[in-house]
Amino acid sequence: MSETPSNTLQYRFDGPEDAPVLVLGPSLGTTWHMWDRQVPELARTWRVFRFDLPGHGGAPAHPAGTVADLADRVLAALDASGVQRFGFAGCALGGAVGAELALRHPGRVASLALIAASPRFGTADEFRQRGVVVRSHGLDPVARAAPERWFTPGFAGAQPAITEWAVQMVRTTDPGCYIAACEALAAFDIRTELGRIGVPTLVLVGSEDQVTGPAEARTLVAGIPDARLAVVPGASHLAPVEQPAAVTDLLVRHFSTPWSPAPEATGQTPAPAPTPVVLPPQPTGPVAEIAPWVDPDASVRPDPYESGIKVRREVLGDAHVDRELAEADAFSGEFQDFLTRYAWGEIWSRPGLDRRTRSCVALTALIASGHTAELPAQVRAALRNGLTVAELREVLLQAAVYCGVPAAEEAFRVARAVVAEETTPHE
Repeated sequence: MSETPSNTLQYRFDGPEDAPVLVLGPSLGTTWHMWDRQVPELARTWRVFRFDLPGHGGAPAHPAGTVADLADRVLAALDASGVQRFGFAGCALGGAVGAELALRHPGRVASLALIAASPRFGTADEFRQRGVVVRSHGLDPVARAAPERWFTPGFAGAQPAITEWAVQMVRTTDPGCYIAACEALAAFDIRTELGRIGVPTLVLVGSEDQVTGPAEARTLVAGIPDARLAVVPGASHLAPVEQPAAVTDLLVRHFSTPWSPAPEATGQTPAPAPTPVVLPPQPTGPVAEIAPWVDPDASVRPDPYESGIKVRREVLGDAHVDRELAEADAFSGEFQDFLTRYAWGEIWSRPGLDRRTRSCVALTALIASGHTAELPAQVRAALRNGLTVAELREVLLQAAVYCGVPAAEEAFRVARAVVAEETTPHE
């Protein structure tokens, strides 16, 4: 086992040192021990590389806010170990990391297995609201709900030791790292890029998975050119734990298929008798396009609507923005367009202040001007931008001094209702 600097991950190897490397990626809230039942069989043929997500399983608590960041840390750990070419099997968030690697580094990934995965995990609102709950109540509510999300009722009832193990895994995770991982999943969306995954892919899903079930699995299979589907009966989200023998057998069969060679020689011997496959060229930059701040003196500036609608949704939530846009008509539609371009694309997108600070400013301005109708949305945004309930209270107390007690009193009334709604765990 090795503990590496903050830009990589805590990891371990099992199996022969000269064998092809197979990476196993964990789900959010779990540790590398979720793969314990697969390792004895897999390590007979492969050099198995397992890693812990930041702040999980005692790993250093260096949060990673994007799936791309996690993928970079996996590569850094593999680079440090001299590994160039590898197979990758990942569960849920671990699967997202594998898909990201296959998209951004096609020369490194030889074969892929996506378990309980999706090209987009639920909605951004769901994960950001979970972050608010963790920030307000800690991880205990999420931990207590984990068995219901991860296992079928019959398995959870018959295996109390495993159920308690699952609860403790989540409970002992670093809250800041868990929230950062939620943000990573909230921003993850590769639905339009699936066709560029150019490696043989097994999409594996539990038949009873209510989190990322067969529908999401079929979306992956339909979009990835060389993909096949395997549905594991009697399994929910953590199929490797609930049905270990079936999952192990499927992984062995998938990764035993000869791996395609890398586009360029890497010095690593591929699996026996590889079948040549032409892989897509490695991209010259990140797949995800992040709109940079544009110099005001530049002669041509991009339309700020694209970045504006993205930031508006991230701050206010999809439900709120969808409602605002749906209510717009021929009379008010241009105003919504103005808000998106100017308020969100020009101002909220500027790099000079972080979103937490902008939320503090927005709340104070609304209280001072008496615009209480907009307060619920901005209180909700502040919580999702990272303000704790205690910090929100301090902002309102500060406003009471400079904006007046009556205005702050109304703000406290509005904020209390929003806080109660946003911090109530959804079990």
